[in-house]
Amino acid sequence: MRILIVKTSSLGDVIHTLPALTDAMQAIPGLQADWVVEEAFAEIPGWHPAVVDVIPVAIRRWRKNWWQSLTGGEYRRFRRQLKSQRYDVVIDAQGLVKSALIAWQARGQRVGLDRDSIKEPASSLLYQKRLAVPKGGHAVQRVRQLFAQAMGYSFDPDAIDYGIQPGSPLPASGDRPALMFLHGTTWQSKHWPLPYWQELARLAVASGYEVRVSWGNLQEQERAEAIADGLTSVTVLDKQSLTGLAQQLQQCQGVVAVDTGLGHLAAALNIPTVSLYGATNPGLSGTFGYHQLHLKADLACSPCMRRECSYRGQPLFDTTEREGEFQVQPPCYRSLAPDMVFSHLCRMITEADTQGEQP
Repeated sequence: MRILIVKTSSLGDVIHTLPALTDAMQAIPGLQADWVVEEAFAEIPGWHPAVVDVIPVAIRRWRKNWWQSLTGGEYRRFRRQLKSQRYDVVIDAQGLVKSALIAWQARGQRVGLDRDSIKEPASSLLYQKRLAVPKGGHAVQRVRQLFAQAMGYSFDPDAIDYGIQPGSPLPASGDRPALMFLHGTTWQSKHWPLPYWQELARLAVASGYEVRVSWGNLQEQERAEAIADGLTSVTVLDKQSLTGLAQQLQQCQGVVAVDTGLGHLAAALNIPTVSLYGATNPGLSGTFGYHQLHLKADLACSPCMRRECSYRGQPLFDTTEREGEFQVQPPCYRSLAPDMVFSHLCRMITEADTQGEQP
């Protein structure tokens, strides 16, 4: 069987689709898949053994000059590649009008969620087979249900396998066990305060860990350098490709992350991860898998689901060894202090190590 998956973005959503493909590969011998994905995330599907061809799409870039994009050679090449293969099933795992239009251009039976299950109901009009998957479940499990119904198999919801191998593992580096800090996120309201990151780094180094800090843009690089400042066992990584970052993660014993797509990558690699949620709710789309812990802020206005913090209450303060007293911004993170986060991370690492030693 040859299938086409349409799941273009975002980083976390693409990663959420991998377990469904693993289910299908295990249930249907010889299954092969092609995958339409935004060019920025094109590395990810290629990590899965069932994927034959990755078909990059550039909707985000094409929107900036849509007429030139539609009439130019790049879009024609995309359509030619999309139509070059006839598929047994074309699955729109995104559920948006833009993804349904991509699926509509492919050759094969188009399958997606019905209008009561989907994010954008108009999308379901473009499918030949519409499937009901109840809302309210985690995104990973909903995509698994969609795939299972589309191809007629069952799966174990309690077992989870992302099935990826992002290149050859890097050789071991240094004598200290390593942690990764994933601090970058797009919403101002999702940022854990810088003094907390600095204190967490101090605690980790004092406990014998090496800390690696990633970044993806200039603002994140400056924050990474501020986290590392004055601590010899904290390394600011060079800018990484997704494959390079995945290989770095595979060397780490644990991860601390804000609500970011890279946190889902750590979960996909089965790395013990503590994820911090203030403005957002992890219930439907938080990191999913083994050795995952969600720490949620307990301020009355959290989760607010706002990009910018709108708190108007009494200012909240805290104290760290390096910063002294400071005002916590966003204030909801006052309940997620570095010593608590580090304690939970150490516990999870120990539990994962113990489970790994069991026969």
